Amino acid sequence: MRSKHPPPAELDPRIGKLERHVQALMQELHQARYEQRRESLRDPLTGLANRLALVSAFIQAQDAMKYGASPPALLLLNLDGFKALKNSAGYAAADQTLVTVAMRIRSAVRENDVVARLGGDEFAILLPATAQGKATAVGNRILAALEQSIDLGNNSIRCRASLGLRIAEPHHSAEDLLQEADMAMEESKSEGRNKLKVFDPDMLHARQLQRQIVGELREAIRSDQLVLYYQPIVELATGRIEGSEALVRWNHPVHGIIMPDQFVPVAEATGLIAELGRWVLRAAVGQLRRWRLNESTARHKFSMQINVSAADLQSLEFVDDVREVLAGAGLPPESLVLELTESAIIHNNELDRYTLASLQRLGVGLDIDDFGAGYSSMGYLRKLPVGRVKVDKQFVQELGRDPEQLGFIAAIQRVIRSCGLEGVWEGIETAEQAEALRSIGCTSGQGYYFGRPLPEPEFTAQLARQSVWPAS
Repeated sequence: MRSKHPPPAELDPRIGKLERHVQALMQELHQARYEQRRESLRDPLTGLANRLALVSAFIQAQDAMKYGASPPALLLLNLDGFKALKNSAGYAAADQTLVTVAMRIRSAVRENDVVARLGGDEFAILLPATAQGKATAVGNRILAALEQSIDLGNNSIRCRASLGLRIAEPHHSAEDLLQEADMAMEESKSEGRNKLKVFDPDMLHARQLQRQIVGELREAIRSDQLVLYYQPIVELATGRIEGSEALVRWNHPVHGIIMPDQFVPVAEATGLIAELGRWVLRAAVGQLRRWRLNESTARHKFSMQINVSAADLQSLEFVDDVREVLAGAGLPPESLVLELTESAIIHNNELDRYTLASLQRLGVGLDIDDFGAGYSSMGYLRKLPVGRVKVDKQFVQELGRDPEQLGFIAAIQRVIRSCGLEGVWEGIETAEQAEALRSIGCTSGQGYYFGRPLPEPEFTAQLARQSVWPAS
């Protein structure tokens, strides 16, 4: 009877072929796993390491410390103005910028340093066994490399950065190290950007205090702890009130009235400024409506003026918010004037221009605040859709001290008018200052001579009994 199984000699070629096929499949599998592992540790846009790879490198450097190696250093880098670039130039240009920045960082560091992109425009550089002096030198090389302009086809930009440096300690986790380098980086931004800042333990206390303030401020917005004070803007020739500037205060349940310079910068730094701005917009416009419906105050047909932040101009929802608040109050757009600081508009990027043009079409007034305190270029005044500039109080304060100051103010007034604008002169504290300004043709003013900022009940009472400012 014939056997159903082939003899061993006939099986050998098949077995060998199968073994080779299995080996090839195993090699492909190992290679695929290796590639997958490598890709999982790499940022897909720039080809740099990612957060996972950075943490892994830190753990290795930390283990080396147990055997006598010096601690690693971490540089944390954030690009200055990257969000504005992305909004104005588009995502493709932003990606091209990130790739170029990655290459320049890589070229400025040492071969064994680990360069990672953590997401967005944030990069980290881990320097194994590196003292602070050497790490600072590497950081400064990076800043210098980024100083060179980046070609974006039809445009070129300078992409600067803020850097924070932290030397690791034995107790540090990767998260601790990143967090403290981030504190140093934020300190760099607050001091003017394009700098390297080394972590100081005081920053930790400042961050904890900032978090506390943010939590309390968010609760203040929700629970109506914020209040508005109002200060008149006056027509110099007649004393008629032209506008009322709304100034926010925080009526803290423990600390009492807190001035805006103590909490607005925190709101700006933590992204809470937009929520704060919406509260001010709704409250101020609502109050103007109540004054116009009140028989004792309705005779004063003035505008409401509120301050606008750079974050507002960068928000696609801001124009809709303004439109909806005015419509809800039943007020015409010209009853609202938005005051923009020079620093908020000086970048003049595409989104800023779009927002300003949309506000102009809507019909609200636009003023530049604190003119003369910063950039003060006549060129940008001509291009912006603004109607007035509020001239910084430093110019008026010199009246009476410097005999040539009035002539200087007259020259500023002529320049402002040559741009097709009017000026509001801030800081008027005496009748003599008001008269001097009036004598050279200045039309509008604001300051303690006409009235200090007052809470709503007191300001309403003044509106009810006064026709001109100051009281005659």
